[in-house]
Amino acid sequence: MSNLIVVATIVANPGQQDAVRAALEQVVPPSRAEAGCLRYELHVDNADAARFVMLEEWTGAEALALHEATPHFLALVGAVGGKAEIRVEKLTKVA
Repeated sequence: MSNLIVVATIVANPGQQDAVRAALEQVVPPSRAEAGCLRYELHVDNADAARFVMLEEWTGAEALALHEATPHFLALVGAVGGKAEIRVEKLTKVA
């Protein structure tokens, strides 16, 4: 079975860049410590400092579901809600 890849693109609303970045940075360490987490990396767009990309790799859908129920993930959702546009893509490697 293939690992589950998640690409989350978060674009902070005007004036919310610092708050969104701080919330994103806070979720990284506890997420990396989760048993099913293989990769959890936060990136910022070099051309647009309000655009962040989180690259994640999980052992499977169950590990991701457990992550999405953690207190730190739920705190992130609350912290960025209304402050950013979020797009999440879930991918499976084929080659």
